[in-house]
Amino acid sequence: MAALSAVAFFVAVGFGLIIPALPIFAKTFGSSNTQIGLIISVFAVVRLISGIPAGKMVERFGERLVLGVGLYMVAITTLLSGLSQSYSQLLLFRTLGGLGSSMFSVSATALLFRVVGDSQRGRAQSLYNGGFLIGGIAGPAFGGALIAISPRSPFFVYSITLTIAATVALFFLHEKRLREQPRDKVVEDLPPISIREALKIKPYLYALLLTFITSWVLFGMRSSILPLFVVEDLGGKPSIVGLSFTLAALAQGLVMVRAGRYSDSHGRRPVIIFGFSVIGSALLLLIFSYNSTLFLISMIVMGFGAAFAASAAAIVGDVIKGKNGRVVAFWQMAGDAGMMVGPLLLGYISDVASYRTAIVLTTVIFAFAILVAVKIPETNSAHLGDSPQPQLREG
Repeated sequence: MAALSAVAFFVAVGFGLIIPALPIFAKTFGSSNTQIGLIISVFAVVRLISGIPAGKMVERFGERLVLGVGLYMVAITTLLSGLSQSYSQLLLFRTLGGLGSSMFSVSATALLFRVVGDSQRGRAQSLYNGGFLIGGIAGPAFGGALIAISPRSPFFVYSITLTIAATVALFFLHEKRLREQPRDKVVEDLPPISIREALKIKPYLYALLLTFITSWVLFGMRSSILPLFVVEDLGGKPSIVGLSFTLAALAQGLVMVRAGRYSDSHGRRPVIIFGFSVIGSALLLLIFSYNSTLFLISMIVMGFGAAFAASAAAIVGDVIKGKNGRVVAFWQMAGDAGMMVGPLLLGYISDVASYRTAIVLTTVIFAFAILVAVKIPETNSAHLGDSPQPQLREG
Protein backbone atom coordinates (compact mmCIF):
# COMPACT_ATOMS: atom_id res chain seq x y z
CA MET A 1 0.00 0.00 0.00
CA ALA A 2 2.89 2.39 0.66
CA ALA A 3 4.09 2.27 -2.95
CA LEU A 4 0.57 2.59 -4.34
CA SER A 5 -0.15 5.53 -2.04
CA ALA A 6 3.11 7.18 -3.16
CA VAL A 7 2.06 6.78 -6.79
CA ALA A 8 -1.31 8.32 -5.95
CA PHE A 9 0.42 11.26 -4.24
CA PHE A 10 2.65 12.16 -7.18
CA VAL A 11 -0.26 11.86 -9.62
CA ALA A 12 -2.58 13.97 -7.46
CA VAL A 13 -0.11 16.73 -6.64
CA GLY A 14 0.28 17.45 -10.33
CA PHE A 15 -3.39 16.97 -11.12
CA GLY A 16 -4.20 19.44 -8.37
CA LEU A 17 -1.98 21.94 -10.14
CA ILE A 18 -3.75 21.77 -13.49
CA ILE A 19 -7.40 21.53 -12.32
CA PRO A 20 -7.63 25.29 -11.70
CA ALA A 21 -5.18 26.06 -14.52
CA LEU A 22 -6.84 24.21 -17.40
CA PRO A 23 -9.94 26.42 -17.85
CA ILE A 24 -7.87 29.58 -17.42
CA PHE A 25 -5.21 28.37 -19.87
CA ALA A 26 -7.88 27.42 -22.42
CA LYS A 27 -9.39 30.92 -22.08
CA THR A 28 -6.12 32.40 -23.37
CA PHE A 29 -7.01 30.93 -26.78
CA GLY A 30 -10.37 32.73 -26.78
CA SER A 31 -12.33 29.58 -25.94
CA SER A 32 -15.99 29.61 -24.92
CA ASN A 33 -17.21 27.83 -21.81
CA THR A 34 -18.58 25.03 -23.98
CA GLN A 35 -15.16 24.59 -25.64
CA ILE A 36 -13.54 24.46 -22.21
CA GLY A 37 -16.06 21.82 -21.18
CA LEU A 38 -15.13 19.88 -24.33
CA ILE A 39 -11.43 19.80 -23.35
CA ILE A 40 -12.32 18.30 -19.99
CA SER A 41 -14.95 15.97 -21.41
CA VAL A 42 -12.86 14.62 -24.28
CA PHE A 43 -10.26 13.41 -21.76
CA ALA A 44 -13.06 11.43 -20.13
CA VAL A 45 -14.36 10.25 -23.52
CA VAL A 46 -11.03 8.61 -24.35
CA ARG A 47 -10.86 7.09 -20.86
CA LEU A 48 -14.36 5.80 -21.46
CA ILE A 49 -13.73 4.09 -24.78
CA SER A 50 -10.33 2.74 -23.71
CA GLY A 51 -11.50 1.36 -20.36
CA ILE A 52 -12.25 -2.19 -21.53
CA PRO A 53 -8.99 -2.49 -23.55
CA ALA A 54 -7.11 -1.26 -20.48
CA GLY A 55 -8.87 -3.89 -18.37
CA LYS A 56 -7.88 -6.59 -20.84
CA MET A 57 -4.27 -5.39 -20.68
CA VAL A 58 -4.38 -5.69 -16.88
CA GLU A 59 -5.60 -9.29 -17.11
CA ARG A 60 -2.92 -10.14 -19.70
CA PHE A 61 0.16 -8.18 -18.61
CA GLY A 62 -0.51 -7.47 -14.93
CA GLU A 63 -1.23 -4.28 -13.03
CA ARG A 64 2.35 -3.06 -12.55
CA LEU A 65 3.35 -2.83 -16.23
CA VAL A 66 0.06 -1.29 -17.35
CA LEU A 67 0.24 1.19 -14.48
CA GLY A 68 3.78 2.35 -15.25
CA VAL A 69 3.35 2.63 -19.02
CA GLY A 70 0.06 4.50 -18.62
CA LEU A 71 1.65 7.09 -16.34
CA TYR A 72 4.53 7.69 -18.73
CA MET A 73 2.01 8.28 -21.52
CA VAL A 74 0.15 10.89 -19.47
CA ALA A 75 3.46 12.57 -18.55
CA ILE A 76 4.37 13.04 -22.22
CA THR A 77 0.96 14.31 -23.31
CA THR A 78 0.79 16.69 -20.34
CA LEU A 79 4.14 18.19 -21.32
CA LEU A 80 2.88 18.66 -24.87
CA SER A 81 -0.32 20.25 -23.52
CA GLY A 82 1.74 22.88 -21.74
CA LEU A 83 3.56 23.61 -25.00
CA SER A 84 0.31 24.03 -26.97
CA GLN A 85 0.09 27.07 -29.22
CA SER A 86 -3.63 26.83 -30.00
CA TYR A 87 -6.91 25.50 -28.66
CA SER A 88 -6.87 22.63 -31.17
CA GLN A 89 -3.42 21.50 -30.02
CA LEU A 90 -4.46 21.59 -26.37
CA LEU A 91 -7.56 19.58 -27.22
CA LEU A 92 -5.50 17.00 -29.14
CA PHE A 93 -2.91 16.42 -26.43
CA ARG A 94 -5.51 16.20 -23.65
CA THR A 95 -7.37 13.68 -25.80
CA LEU A 96 -4.28 11.49 -26.19
CA GLY A 97 -3.62 11.67 -22.48
CA GLY A 98 -6.94 9.96 -21.79
CA LEU A 99 -5.61 6.55 -22.86
CA GLY A 100 -2.69 6.62 -20.44
CA SER A 101 -4.96 7.86 -17.68
CA SER A 102 -7.33 4.96 -18.27
CA MET A 103 -4.47 2.46 -18.09
CA PHE A 104 -3.26 3.96 -14.83
CA SER A 105 -6.59 4.17 -13.02
CA VAL A 106 -7.91 0.75 -14.08
CA SER A 107 -4.69 -1.04 -13.10
CA ALA A 108 -4.31 0.79 -9.78
CA THR A 109 -7.91 0.16 -8.75
CA ALA A 110 -7.82 -3.48 -9.86
CA LEU A 111 -4.65 -3.97 -7.85
CA LEU A 112 -6.17 -2.44 -4.72
CA PHE A 113 -9.34 -4.52 -4.95
CA ARG A 114 -7.35 -7.71 -5.54
CA VAL A 115 -4.88 -7.54 -2.68
CA VAL A 116 -7.13 -6.32 0.16
CA GLY A 117 -9.88 -8.29 1.96
CA ASP A 118 -13.38 -7.09 2.86
CA SER A 119 -12.52 -6.38 6.50
CA GLN A 120 -9.80 -3.88 5.53
CA ARG A 121 -10.97 -2.60 2.15
CA GLY A 122 -12.45 0.64 3.47
CA ARG A 123 -9.26 1.58 5.28
CA ALA A 124 -7.08 0.53 2.34
CA GLN A 125 -9.22 2.60 -0.02
CA SER A 126 -8.86 5.53 2.38
CA LEU A 127 -5.08 5.20 2.50
CA TYR A 128 -4.91 5.05 -1.28
CA ASN A 129 -7.19 8.05 -1.52
CA GLY A 130 -5.00 9.65 1.13
CA GLY A 131 -2.13 9.69 -1.30
CA PHE A 132 -4.35 11.54 -3.74
CA LEU A 133 -5.56 13.92 -1.08
CA ILE A 134 -2.16 14.88 0.27
CA GLY A 135 -1.11 15.53 -3.28
CA GLY A 136 -4.41 17.31 -3.86
CA ILE A 137 -3.73 19.57 -0.91
CA ALA A 138 -0.22 20.40 -2.05
CA GLY A 139 -1.18 20.80 -5.71
CA PRO A 140 -3.81 23.55 -5.58
CA ALA A 141 -1.86 25.35 -2.86
CA PHE A 142 0.95 25.92 -5.38
CA GLY A 143 -1.31 25.89 -8.44
CA GLY A 144 -2.63 29.41 -7.89
CA ALA A 145 0.89 30.77 -7.55
CA LEU A 146 2.05 28.93 -10.67
CA ILE A 147 -0.91 30.24 -12.67
CA ALA A 148 0.07 33.76 -11.64
CA ILE A 149 3.51 33.13 -13.18
CA SER A 150 2.14 31.42 -16.29
CA PRO A 151 -0.92 29.23 -16.97
CA ARG A 152 1.46 26.84 -18.77
CA SER A 153 3.74 26.17 -15.79
CA PRO A 154 1.39 23.75 -13.93
CA PHE A 155 1.47 21.40 -16.93
CA PHE A 156 5.27 21.22 -16.84
CA VAL A 157 5.33 20.46 -13.12
CA TYR A 158 2.60 17.84 -13.55
CA SER A 159 4.66 16.11 -16.23
CA ILE A 160 7.54 15.78 -13.75
CA THR A 161 5.37 14.37 -10.94
CA LEU A 162 3.84 11.84 -13.35
CA THR A 163 7.29 10.66 -14.38
CA ILE A 164 8.19 10.12 -10.73
CA ALA A 165 4.95 8.20 -10.15
CA ALA A 166 5.58 5.92 -13.14
CA THR A 167 9.09 5.16 -11.92
CA VAL A 168 7.82 4.26 -8.43
CA ALA A 169 5.17 1.96 -9.92
CA LEU A 170 7.58 0.04 -12.15
CA PHE A 171 10.25 -0.43 -9.47
CA PHE A 172 8.21 -1.05 -6.32
CA LEU A 173 4.97 -2.80 -7.32
CA HIS A 174 6.49 -6.21 -8.07
CA GLU A 175 4.21 -9.23 -7.83
CA LYS A 176 6.61 -10.70 -5.26
CA ARG A 177 5.86 -7.79 -2.95
CA LEU A 178 2.15 -8.07 -3.61
CA ARG A 179 2.09 -11.74 -2.63
CA GLU A 180 3.38 -10.78 0.78
CA GLN A 181 0.09 -8.95 1.43
CA PRO A 182 -2.47 -10.92 3.50
CA ARG A 183 -5.41 -12.00 1.32
CA ASP A 184 -7.51 -15.02 0.37
CA LYS A 185 -5.54 -16.94 -2.27
CA VAL A 186 -8.64 -18.89 -3.33
CA VAL A 187 -10.42 -15.65 -4.16
CA GLU A 188 -7.36 -14.28 -5.91
CA ASP A 189 -7.09 -17.33 -8.17
CA LEU A 190 -10.70 -17.15 -9.37
CA PRO A 191 -10.90 -16.62 -13.15
CA PRO A 192 -12.17 -13.23 -14.33
CA ILE A 193 -15.93 -12.85 -14.73
CA SER A 194 -17.59 -11.15 -17.67
CA ILE A 195 -19.22 -7.74 -17.58
CA ARG A 196 -22.55 -9.43 -18.32
CA GLU A 197 -22.16 -11.54 -15.18
CA ALA A 198 -21.17 -8.51 -13.12
CA LEU A 199 -24.26 -6.60 -14.29
CA LYS A 200 -26.42 -9.28 -12.65
CA ILE A 201 -25.12 -8.15 -9.25
CA LYS A 202 -27.44 -5.41 -7.94
CA PRO A 203 -24.85 -3.63 -5.71
CA TYR A 204 -22.52 -3.41 -8.71
CA LEU A 205 -25.27 -1.71 -10.71
CA TYR A 206 -25.83 0.78 -7.88
CA ALA A 207 -22.08 1.42 -7.75
CA LEU A 208 -22.09 2.25 -11.48
CA LEU A 209 -24.82 4.85 -11.03
CA LEU A 210 -23.25 6.40 -7.93
CA THR A 211 -19.83 6.78 -9.53
CA PHE A 212 -21.43 8.41 -12.60
CA ILE A 213 -23.15 11.08 -10.52
CA THR A 214 -20.29 11.69 -8.06
CA SER A 215 -17.83 12.04 -10.94
CA TRP A 216 -20.19 14.58 -12.52
CA VAL A 217 -20.05 16.66 -9.31
CA LEU A 218 -16.64 16.09 -7.72
CA PHE A 219 -14.64 16.08 -10.96
CA GLY A 220 -16.72 17.32 -13.86
CA MET A 221 -18.30 20.37 -12.23
CA ARG A 222 -15.26 21.31 -10.15
CA SER A 223 -12.93 21.05 -13.15
CA SER A 224 -15.07 22.99 -15.61
CA ILE A 225 -17.38 25.73 -14.35
CA LEU A 226 -16.40 26.27 -10.71
CA PRO A 227 -13.04 27.99 -11.44
CA LEU A 228 -14.84 30.29 -13.88
CA PHE A 229 -17.75 30.76 -11.45
CA VAL A 230 -15.31 32.11 -8.87
CA VAL A 231 -13.53 34.46 -11.25
CA GLU A 232 -16.40 35.70 -13.43
CA ASP A 233 -19.46 35.47 -11.16
CA LEU A 234 -18.06 36.01 -7.66
CA GLY A 235 -15.26 38.32 -8.80
CA GLY A 236 -12.61 36.29 -6.98
CA LYS A 237 -8.98 35.85 -7.92
CA PRO A 238 -7.60 32.63 -9.44
CA SER A 239 -5.81 31.98 -6.15
CA ILE A 240 -9.23 31.56 -4.49
CA VAL A 241 -9.85 28.60 -6.79
CA GLY A 242 -6.67 26.90 -5.64
CA LEU A 243 -7.45 27.71 -2.01
CA SER A 244 -10.95 26.23 -2.28
CA PHE A 245 -9.65 22.94 -3.68
CA THR A 246 -7.00 22.84 -0.97
CA LEU A 247 -9.52 23.41 1.83
CA ALA A 248 -11.86 20.78 0.36
CA ALA A 249 -8.98 18.29 0.25
CA LEU A 250 -8.01 19.13 3.84
CA ALA A 251 -11.58 18.59 5.03
CA GLN A 252 -11.71 15.26 3.22
CA GLY A 253 -8.29 14.20 4.48
CA LEU A 254 -9.07 14.92 8.13
CA VAL A 255 -11.89 12.37 8.25
CA MET A 256 -11.07 10.06 5.34
CA VAL A 257 -9.29 7.28 7.24
CA ARG A 258 -11.89 7.39 10.00
CA ALA A 259 -14.66 7.12 7.38
CA GLY A 260 -12.95 4.09 5.81
CA ARG A 261 -12.47 2.44 9.19
CA TYR A 262 -16.12 3.09 10.04
CA SER A 263 -17.28 1.46 6.79
CA ASP A 264 -15.22 -1.63 7.70
CA SER A 265 -16.58 -1.82 11.23
CA HIS A 266 -20.20 -0.70 10.68
CA GLY A 267 -20.87 -1.42 7.02
CA ARG A 268 -20.77 0.51 3.75
CA ARG A 269 -24.42 1.57 3.57
CA PRO A 270 -24.67 4.02 6.51
CA VAL A 271 -21.40 5.69 5.55
CA ILE A 272 -22.49 6.13 1.93
CA ILE A 273 -25.87 7.58 2.90
CA PHE A 274 -24.23 10.09 5.25
CA GLY A 275 -21.60 11.12 2.72
CA PHE A 276 -24.03 11.69 -0.12
CA SER A 277 -26.35 13.67 2.12
CA VAL A 278 -23.51 15.98 3.14
CA ILE A 279 -22.47 16.57 -0.48
CA GLY A 280 -26.07 17.39 -1.32
CA SER A 281 -26.07 19.99 1.46
CA ALA A 282 -22.85 21.48 0.07
CA LEU A 283 -24.43 21.87 -3.36
CA LEU A 284 -27.40 23.69 -1.85
CA LEU A 285 -25.01 26.03 -0.08
CA LEU A 286 -23.10 26.56 -3.32
CA ILE A 287 -26.27 27.73 -5.08
CA PHE A 288 -26.63 30.56 -2.55
CA SER A 289 -22.95 31.51 -2.47
CA TYR A 290 -22.67 35.15 -3.50
CA ASN A 291 -19.18 35.79 -2.16
CA SER A 292 -15.89 33.94 -1.84
CA THR A 293 -16.42 33.15 1.85
CA LEU A 294 -19.63 31.20 1.29
CA PHE A 295 -18.05 29.48 -1.70
CA LEU A 296 -15.12 28.32 0.42
CA ILE A 297 -17.46 27.02 3.13
CA SER A 298 -19.46 25.04 0.57
CA MET A 299 -16.27 23.48 -0.78
CA ILE A 300 -15.16 22.48 2.72
CA VAL A 301 -18.53 20.81 3.36
CA MET A 302 -18.29 19.05 -0.01
CA GLY A 303 -14.84 17.72 0.83
CA PHE A 304 -16.08 16.41 4.18
CA GLY A 305 -18.94 14.56 2.49
CA ALA A 306 -16.66 13.15 -0.20
CA ALA A 307 -14.62 11.33 2.47
CA PHE A 308 -17.66 9.25 3.39
CA ALA A 309 -19.11 8.95 -0.10
CA ALA A 310 -15.85 7.28 -1.22
CA SER A 311 -17.02 4.07 0.47
CA ALA A 312 -19.15 3.50 -2.63
CA ALA A 313 -15.96 2.39 -4.38
CA ALA A 314 -15.44 -0.38 -1.81
CA ILE A 315 -18.72 -1.94 -2.95
CA VAL A 316 -17.08 -3.08 -6.18
CA GLY A 317 -14.25 -4.78 -4.30
CA ASP A 318 -16.78 -6.40 -1.95
CA VAL A 319 -18.79 -8.09 -4.69
CA ILE A 320 -16.18 -8.65 -7.44
CA LYS A 321 -13.34 -11.04 -6.55
CA GLY A 322 -10.09 -11.97 -8.29
CA LYS A 323 -8.21 -10.26 -11.13
CA ASN A 324 -11.12 -8.68 -13.00
CA GLY A 325 -9.66 -5.84 -15.01
CA ARG A 326 -12.59 -5.50 -17.40
CA VAL A 327 -15.23 -5.36 -14.67
CA VAL A 328 -13.23 -2.75 -12.78
CA ALA A 329 -12.73 -0.86 -16.05
CA PHE A 330 -16.47 -0.84 -16.74
CA TRP A 331 -17.09 0.64 -13.29
CA GLN A 332 -14.46 3.29 -14.02
CA MET A 333 -16.10 3.99 -17.36
CA ALA A 334 -19.30 4.92 -15.54
CA GLY A 335 -17.32 7.58 -13.69
CA ASP A 336 -15.71 8.73 -16.92
CA ALA A 337 -19.16 9.10 -18.44
CA GLY A 338 -20.04 11.48 -15.60
CA MET A 339 -16.86 13.45 -16.23
CA MET A 340 -17.74 13.54 -19.93
CA VAL A 341 -21.41 14.53 -19.76
CA GLY A 342 -21.10 16.92 -16.82
CA PRO A 343 -18.64 19.50 -18.17
CA LEU A 344 -20.24 19.60 -21.63
CA LEU A 345 -23.78 20.06 -20.34
CA LEU A 346 -22.79 22.46 -17.57
CA GLY A 347 -20.59 24.48 -19.92
CA TYR A 348 -23.46 24.81 -22.38
CA ILE A 349 -25.96 25.81 -19.67
CA SER A 350 -23.57 28.40 -18.26
CA ASP A 351 -23.14 29.85 -21.77
CA VAL A 352 -26.87 30.14 -22.52
CA ALA A 353 -28.07 30.82 -18.95
CA SER A 354 -25.71 31.19 -15.99
CA TYR A 355 -23.22 29.35 -13.79
CA ARG A 356 -25.75 29.26 -10.98
CA THR A 357 -28.35 27.60 -13.21
CA ALA A 358 -25.82 24.88 -14.04
CA ILE A 359 -25.17 24.34 -10.33
CA VAL A 360 -28.92 24.06 -9.66
CA LEU A 361 -29.21 21.33 -12.31
CA THR A 362 -26.32 19.45 -10.73
CA THR A 363 -28.00 19.66 -7.33
CA VAL A 364 -31.25 18.22 -8.68
CA ILE A 365 -29.41 15.32 -10.30
CA PHE A 366 -27.41 14.66 -7.16
CA ALA A 367 -30.64 14.43 -5.15
CA PHE A 368 -31.35 11.29 -7.19
CA ALA A 369 -27.99 9.85 -6.09
CA ILE A 370 -29.03 10.30 -2.45
CA LEU A 371 -32.17 8.25 -3.12
CA VAL A 372 -30.03 5.51 -4.70
CA ALA A 373 -27.71 5.53 -1.68
CA VAL A 374 -30.68 4.94 0.61
CA LYS A 375 -31.72 1.88 -1.43
CA ILE A 376 -28.29 0.28 -1.74
CA PRO A 377 -27.86 -3.05 0.14
CA GLU A 378 -25.02 -3.80 2.51
CA THR A 379 -22.03 -5.51 0.84
CA ASN A 380 -19.38 -5.75 3.57
CA SER A 381 -19.30 -9.49 4.35
CA ALA A 382 -18.79 -8.80 8.08
CA HIS A 383 -22.13 -6.97 8.26
CA LEU A 384 -24.47 -9.06 6.13
CA GLY A 385 -26.05 -10.91 9.05
CA ASP A 386 -28.24 -13.66 7.64
CA SER A 387 -28.33 -12.09 4.20
CA PRO A 388 -26.58 -13.87 1.31
CA GLN A 389 -23.28 -12.57 0.01
CA PRO A 390 -24.17 -10.43 -3.07
CA GLN A 391 -21.60 -11.88 -5.49
CA LEU A 392 -21.50 -14.54 -8.14
CA ARG A 393 -18.58 -16.50 -6.79
CA GLU A 394 -17.93 -17.48 -3.23
CA GLY A 395 -14.38 -17.33 -1.90
